[in-house]
Amino acid sequence: MYLTLRQLQIFSAIAEAGTTTAAGEAVGLSQSAVSAALAELESLLGLALFDRISRRLVLNGHGRALLPQARALLAGMADIERRFSTPQQAGAPVRWKVGASTTIGNYLMPGLIAGLLQGNDQAHVELVVGNTREVTSAVQQLQVDIGLIEGPSHEPGLEVARWREDELVIVYGEHHPQAGQWRQGADVAALRQARWLMREPGSGTREAAEQALLPHLHGFAEVLQLGGTEAIKQGAVAGLGLACLSRHAVADLVALGKLQVLATPLPPLTRQLWVVRHPGKRVPDSLRTLLALPDEVFSER
Repeated sequence: MYLTLRQLQIFSAIAEAGTTTAAGEAVGLSQSAVSAALAELESLLGLALFDRISRRLVLNGHGRALLPQARALLAGMADIERRFSTPQQAGAPVRWKVGASTTIGNYLMPGLIAGLLQGNDQAHVELVVGNTREVTSAVQQLQVDIGLIEGPSHEPGLEVARWREDELVIVYGEHHPQAGQWRQGADVAALRQARWLMREPGSGTREAAEQALLPHLHGFAEVLQLGGTEAIKQGAVAGLGLACLSRHAVADLVALGKLQVLATPLPPLTRQLWVVRHPGKRVPDSLRTLLALPDEVFSER
């Protein structure tokens, strides 16, 4: 039995596109050539990989088992090509696709990318921003080279390591009805009775806020769910409630005086940020430099 990377590439394209016509467009082949390659692959394996439902091809159990292994092999091939096709020297082209959850993508990564570009003007980093669940899914499907997330990963089969700590602060806006008394600080009872502005379930920001606050407050009287960090910040400015966010995320509005950091008897609030990769992905030196990863994290040596 002789499988080829091209067959696996075509199989992966069909799995993503759902039809041989769309897969052909993705890999630059005719529909008939894609169908022939799939038929040859299934013949070699002695298994059907898709269920034929109307005009669509849907992965069956065998196909779902093969897909992550195929993607890992394709990722390894891409890493080999990237590593050995050109000498890795200072100023050489560097291209990375990084997935980052919202706070990291919006407030931490731009500065890191700028630092990389100062050392190599040929570097290119494509940043894909989503919530933690979306980023880990992208890592698992090999849609990004590495992921940075604000909460622990719940996806199976991924390698996760500590990246850095992030300070959390509780903020309120001057238009809040209780702003006058909050200038003197707030006790635990007041925090428990307040309305809190939160992200959606599945967001690392939501998970971090709950993990930081619930051990002390034992519940929230009211939660108002807003769809993003910027919406939460503006909601706090407008006086809708309290927010527990990364200090990086609120630094701009705190500096302008539109948000105030609330003094509380709670201990310092922090959360762990994480870096996650697919086991089939290497982490070369240029990517380590971008993220300031310690040598022992995802070491290949």
